[in-house]
Amino acid sequence: MSLLLLQIFNGLSLSSILLLIAIGLAITFGLMNVMNMAHGEFIMIGAYMAYLVQKWFQSYLPASAFGWYFIVSLGVAFVVAFAIGWLLEVMLIRFMYGRPLDSLLATWGVSLALQQIARSIFGAPNVAVKAPQWLEGGWHVTADLILPYKRLFIIGLVALCIFIIYLYLYHSAGGRRMRAVMQNRQMASCLGISTRRVDAQSFAFGSAMAGIAGCALSLLGPIGPTIGTYYIVDAFMVVVLGGIGKLIGTVAGALGIGVFNTALEYTTSATLGKVLVFTLIIAFLQWKPMGLVTMRSRSLD
Repeated sequence: MSLLLLQIFNGLSLSSILLLIAIGLAITFGLMNVMNMAHGEFIMIGAYMAYLVQKWFQSYLPASAFGWYFIVSLGVAFVVAFAIGWLLEVMLIRFMYGRPLDSLLATWGVSLALQQIARSIFGAPNVAVKAPQWLEGGWHVTADLILPYKRLFIIGLVALCIFIIYLYLYHSAGGRRMRAVMQNRQMASCLGISTRRVDAQSFAFGSAMAGIAGCALSLLGPIGPTIGTYYIVDAFMVVVLGGIGKLIGTVAGALGIGVFNTALEYTTSATLGKVLVFTLIIAFLQWKPMGLVTMRSRSLD
């Protein structure tokens, strides 16, 4: 029973990580149809913000305040990634709407530039982020089952992010404007909605969610300039499997990939398990090319 519970927890933990890295891409790619290959670099920005805030707390604040650095780093990662995302949208992305291949090439170039900037500032070697004391250790459910606090915190953080995004998209004026522009841009513009502003806000918000994901991933291992490249394929895979333009589809896609990946890796091996997951996804998309959840709208071509 302990082994079964551990495998279920591992599946939920992997699903939460996949969902966290894919939330921002679900907005920029799923809702805006922009193939942002620099999404992984916004994850890198969030991770390095956690490293910088940690160093600042260690240098200028007493040791008793160190436990709060990670909470502060989440806010800093959100703000910095939001600002850089807004700047990128204003300077480049707004000229790429309706041109997915051009946006792919342009954002790929941006990702290479951001990686090089990170190497120039922080160096090529990986750096480590020390978790605060309250995230060390784990919850002893039974003698054989220990759930790490870091993983539990990430699961709780993902649940909070999903709840906040749901409230914003479906229970706020800004969210309604965002959904209106993504579903029918011409009609939204005729009704007086500033589509330029909504585009910038949406892309910046998706980038900010990637920053939070990077901040959380810094708890699980060392970070470096190429940390985002390890997750960009998984992020696209979750969004495509879940269905373009639907948040609930992204949640379902991350949950399915995480659970199946954990189960197959346990029964086979890590490499073979990932190959089998890719094979199942390809087979499923042959059956349902639009993904698990499809958007229904009379305005779609």
